[in-house]
Amino acid sequence: MPELTTGGKGARRRVAEKAACGVGGSVQRLTPLGVMVRRALSAFGRGGENVVRHAGDLGTLMWRIATCVVQGHVGFREVASQAYAMGVQSLPIVIVTSVLAGVVTTQQGGYQFTGAVPLYILGSVVVSSMVLELGPVLTAIVLVGRVGARITAELGTMKVSEQIDAYYALGRDPVRILGAPRVLAGIVVVPVLVAVANVVGICAGMIAAELTVGLGRDSFFYGARLFWHNWDLLYSLAKAVVFGFAIPLIAVHMGLRTAGGAQGVGQTTTRSVVFMTLTILILDALFPPLLLN
Repeated sequence: MPELTTGGKGARRRVAEKAACGVGGSVQRLTPLGVMVRRALSAFGRGGENVVRHAGDLGTLMWRIATCVVQGHVGFREVASQAYAMGVQSLPIVIVTSVLAGVVTTQQGGYQFTGAVPLYILGSVVVSSMVLELGPVLTAIVLVGRVGARITAELGTMKVSEQIDAYYALGRDPVRILGAPRVLAGIVVVPVLVAVANVVGICAGMIAAELTVGLGRDSFFYGARLFWHNWDLLYSLAKAVVFGFAIPLIAVHMGLRTAGGAQGVGQTTTRSVVFMTLTILILDALFPPLLLN
């Protein structure tokens, strides 16, 4: 009996070694570098899988929204309600942000131009900075926190409380009722907010230039007209339309895939804000090589 017991233990040991070694029969231990490489490749694979999954879901969502719009199934009342929530209620924070952007741009430009550079160039710097970059981007970043997070939290709460499932059970499409009006409202409202931000920022920069560096309004506008291109305005509005489409689209997408109760709503809202912010910055980086060259 002792021999049988010993033999049984040896047999179990040999089976375990073969399972760990594989076909070759020799134990392969990964070096620390190999472990790091394997973990990095695993993380890269998971990240790529998430990117592909999000891209597919976003494409499907865009197609469903476009179908609803083309077929005329989106109610005007819902779009108007969302436009009021996104536009009118966001107007104060957009104005404050644009005023500060115009003032800061003027002060920094005035500090840099205290030399051989004529001060009237400051007008061109402020106008170009606000119209081409600061107006659209800062407005979009503000709307990410003001509008995008709200949409994600609203739809996420409806998802975890099974209200979205109730729509499906009643034979109604939540994308048509909840998603399409928000996306259409964003496309309409964001260009208006960007136009307001551009005008307010330029006026604030002009007043700051007169108070800080003594640049008169005539000289300010002379410098602004000196390097002005009409295409700059279309460029700014094109950015606004794209941002106004991307923010509610991502917010709706993230809200409809929320899971995990109240904690899941918070985590999804945080991921949604990060997702929207990175998307805005990436799209902003793509605009100059596509439309300014």
